Amino acid sequence: MSRATAADRMRRVLAIVPWIVANPGQKVADVATRFGLTSDELLADLQVVYMVGLPPYSPDALVDVQIDDEGRVTIRLADFFSRPLRLSPGQGLAMLASSDGLLSVPGTDPDGALARALTKLGHALGVGDGDPVDIHLGEVEPGILDRLQAVASAGTEVELLYYSYGRDEVSRRAIAPWRVFADAGHWYVHAWCHSANGERIFRADRIESISELHRPASVRPDDAAEGGGIFHPRKDDPRVVLDLAADAAWVIDAYPSEEVTELGDGRLRATLVVTARPWLERLLVRLGPAAEVVGAQGMDDAPELAASAADRILNRYRR
Repeated sequence: MSRATAADRMRRVLAIVPWIVANPGQKVADVATRFGLTSDELLADLQVVYMVGLPPYSPDALVDVQIDDEGRVTIRLADFFSRPLRLSPGQGLAMLASSDGLLSVPGTDPDGALARALTKLGHALGVGDGDPVDIHLGEVEPGILDRLQAVASAGTEVELLYYSYGRDEVSRRAIAPWRVFADAGHWYVHAWCHSANGERIFRADRIESISELHRPASVRPDDAAEGGGIFHPRKDDPRVVLDLAADAAWVIDAYPSEEVTELGDGRLRATLVVTARPWLERLLVRLGPAAEVVGAQGMDDAPELAASAADRILNRYRR
């Protein structure tokens, strides 16, 4: 069974609610069709809205969703929505930048309440349609991004001193940078890595130093089998199957999952690609009893990883 990520679902809810508020009394089936959902999916999304409110969570402080006997849905906003927000310019710009993407959700009215509110906010901030917005992404050592972009444009190679979070180690990497891009709040460089003899994605804020090798890139993007992206699992990478408790469902939103199955009561079974043993050990220790290894491919000792990692941690404290 496919499962939308938490971010996808929240973006959808934030687009659906203003439309229902502006168009009360529409049938559940019609609203679901408009937003490309089944009726059950829409009702599940609306369940989230019941929990929106402020302490002490009395009826006047909660969003009220009503569905009558004919299946018509109405949303009444809590009293606090009628109070004007006091936003700083920075807060307003952050809201505008994060909310503008909601208009791309299928079914959103391009001339509806949400679009009008974003237009008013933009006018108040002095930001017009199409105006560029500078966004700060991550902490990168000064000059590294400029050097990477210049090398990628020139088609030459560099050597990095790079910290790998998954392996928890610092190593030297000879790479041919292809492109520098931003994604999910961080800068990345897509490159050919000679050390790994394959395409790799490096996070720029984990580059400790960079030195030019003064040689042309031996592999260009057109010569590689795969395209760019944040994560490309390989066929020979180990896989691990985890049964996750309801409070550990965040794992499938935080890490790429190849297959997710709902087991009931909020529990999930997820197949994850293991790029490095230390990464999996840290994840399992963090999850504790909320995760159980029920299967593995290419990693026979996966069920014992959490226990062995925990023993090593305890031994360090004992010493």
